[in-house]
Amino acid sequence: MRPLLKSFLHFFTSLRLTVVLLVLSLLLVFFATLAQVNLGIWAVQTKYFRSLFVTAQLPGTELFVPVFPGGYLIGGLLLLNLGAAHVSRLRLSWAKSGLWLTHFGLILLLLGELFTGLWQKESMMRLDQGETKAYSESSRQIELAVIDTTDPKFDDVVAIPTAALEQLGTIQHPKLPFRIHTTTYHQNSLLQMRRQVPNVPPSPADQGFGPQLVVTPLPLTYKQDEQNMPTAVLELAGADGPLGTWLVSPLLTEPQSVTVQGHTYQLLMRPTRHYYPFSVTLLKFSHDRYPGTDIPKNFSSRVRLRTPDASVDREVLIYMNNPLRYGGLAFYQAGFEPNDRTTILQVVQNPSWLLPYISCVLMFLGLVIQFAIHLTRFIRKRTAVAAAAATA
Repeated sequence: MRPLLKSFLHFFTSLRLTVVLLVLSLLLVFFATLAQVNLGIWAVQTKYFRSLFVTAQLPGTELFVPVFPGGYLIGGLLLLNLGAAHVSRLRLSWAKSGLWLTHFGLILLLLGELFTGLWQKESMMRLDQGETKAYSESSRQIELAVIDTTDPKFDDVVAIPTAALEQLGTIQHPKLPFRIHTTTYHQNSLLQMRRQVPNVPPSPADQGFGPQLVVTPLPLTYKQDEQNMPTAVLELAGADGPLGTWLVSPLLTEPQSVTVQGHTYQLLMRPTRHYYPFSVTLLKFSHDRYPGTDIPKNFSSRVRLRTPDASVDREVLIYMNNPLRYGGLAFYQAGFEPNDRTTILQVVQNPSWLLPYISCVLMFLGLVIQFAIHLTRFIRKRTAVAAAAATA
């Protein structure tokens, strides 16, 4: 048993393993950079860096097989290699304190990247000047919102992620007096008016906008400046029987209504919303340009952050590299509309955002301490040699 354990420790503390993992990391970054041209940055992050293996589809089949280690596997092995080598080779002493700090900072940096990949959430908040919002919207995820608008004082919203619709099953939410059955789902699609496309089969939808539209499935897009537009065909059925068949898509910006048991519900497929216990109001958007050109020099947003009980009510100026941080969220100035009255804020929730900064500080302190220790030893040695020479 001991030889087996010794071999295990020798493998994970080996410098050869470190070199192999670093080479694999370089190759992974190289292949991911090439793939970014066709896949886009979001798909590359998911496929190459936030996975155990990079997979490829076998030609002529729907089977995906691993072809290269992914970021999580390489990073996990590096973390294990670093931790094992650190514990087995470095004794806990003041002379090695700088190395301990440096290694701990590097381990914390690897863990920070892992936690960021697992926990970070990004969304966008688009605000016109004078507009107030208490939610942001995902730039990649879509949801089906079923909104009860019966009460004029508030809307009761049931949000259904598209992952549930994609299963082509039946959904029964306790707040809804009807069932939703998905008969068709396209991850990306194009909508056209039926009069623009002759000789097409009848629409599967018989309610709302569906009978007037033609759905054309499209391949998934991974480009940075493009977005997939899903489409679903839904059959609604209440206690008294069928309520009709509806076509929903984020391309349909106007909601479709259905009345059930005296309540009016709106069906709307939209970007996934994240609601907050506070509101943000855009007071003024500023866009400065270089004189004589249309090149942006600076753009910023003066916003008002307010909670419902008015315990927090303050104005903040958001500009490049100066976000608003509140409630575990960071609001960055991400863009604007050409009208110079509409700002686009990127909302980032990352509980581990401090870890990279702490890691860099620890590694810097570790290197400084280790350098100081060696410098002190060198000075003492030179002093001792000089003293010995003087007494000779």
